[in-house]
Amino acid sequence: MSNNHRPLRIIHCFRSPIGGIFRHVRDLAEYHARQGHEVGIVCDSSTGGAYEDTLFDEIRPFLGLGIFRLPIRRSVSLSDLQALWGSYREIRSLQPDVLHGHGAKGGAIARIIGSVLRVNRYRVARLYSPHGGSLHFTRSTLAGKVVLRAERLLERTTDALVFVCDFERDSYIAKVGKPRCRFERIYNGISDRDFDTVYPKEDAADFLYIGMLRDLKGPDVFIDAFARTERRVGRPLSALMVGDGPDEEKYEQTMLRLGLGRRIAMMPAMKARDAFAMAHSVVVPSRAEAMPYIVLEALAANVPVIASRVGGIPEVLGRDSIALAEPADPDSLAETMALAVTDAKWRAHSMPDADSFKGTFSASVMAATMMDLYRELLAEGASKAGCTVSPHLA
Repeated sequence: MSNNHRPLRIIHCFRSPIGGIFRHVRDLAEYHARQGHEVGIVCDSSTGGAYEDTLFDEIRPFLGLGIFRLPIRRSVSLSDLQALWGSYREIRSLQPDVLHGHGAKGGAIARIIGSVLRVNRYRVARLYSPHGGSLHFTRSTLAGKVVLRAERLLERTTDALVFVCDFERDSYIAKVGKPRCRFERIYNGISDRDFDTVYPKEDAADFLYIGMLRDLKGPDVFIDAFARTERRVGRPLSALMVGDGPDEEKYEQTMLRLGLGRRIAMMPAMKARDAFAMAHSVVVPSRAEAMPYIVLEALAANVPVIASRVGGIPEVLGRDSIALAEPADPDSLAETMALAVTDAKWRAHSMPDADSFKGTFSASVMAATMMDLYRELLAEGASKAGCTVSPHLA
């Protein structure tokens, strides 16, 4: 079998097995495994719960190289050395062709280990997808300067950077600098099976927040905006918050203080499509994002989305969409939420064209484009000393 068609051994490295990164890796793993490639995962063992365990069980049949979990802390610490050593021993034994790191910690692990393997004359393609991560930092803080400088230094160990949207690529260039290695933009994609319409139940709430319960994702903005929306429309409304996270108790106290305890229900993390059936609209009030999967999943299920104008969301909804609100601005979000429940034509005027959306944001397109990149890097790498920029992104 020629090198252009032989099955590849691919390992994805990331820290926390929750949220969009985990979804991204699961989709890539499934599509590539179905094409005959062997895929493995290296990730943190201290995050995730029962819900994430079920997701691992679902993806396990597609992971021919298995799952290796060990403690990987969010912040930089001496324990990172132990995580690196443990990851190195496991990855070396699996003899991968591709090491793809996701998020700051996963990206560092994949590229450092890949470079050590290279020293030992073992050829492996080293890729990094930020998924926001370190790009949430700014150079105005000491921590930001350190993190962004580290990103620049790690380019020396990178064969290709993969950005999930134009916004993420542009943020990297603005904060870190134009990459000195190859870089591509490959949009996140949704599986074909997720394009079936989800219809709301008879007792569905007006609005749904689904995601991590921490301030970066904006649950506090959602609660404040919900109260303002009720005042705008002049009647009681209903909402559901689905997810887990470190700030859950704080949000519960905020709801009680605002007298919303009976009109905003809270439920633990569940599959997005199960949650979609419980509401008429999804609200994504994030303060910062790259390309959030929840927006793609909701649109694929034909569920209307109201979202902050952050990250790659305008690339999905349209930069002039009336479904976009200003970030961290509960009054702006409330204005959009009020339109969603009072204007019968709002949905038709605010959501993207279904055919165009599917053609751009499907997992099959994402996985095929990623595989082409893997093969190009492996074919070119052995005879190439430096890095080049993809011509159409230069």
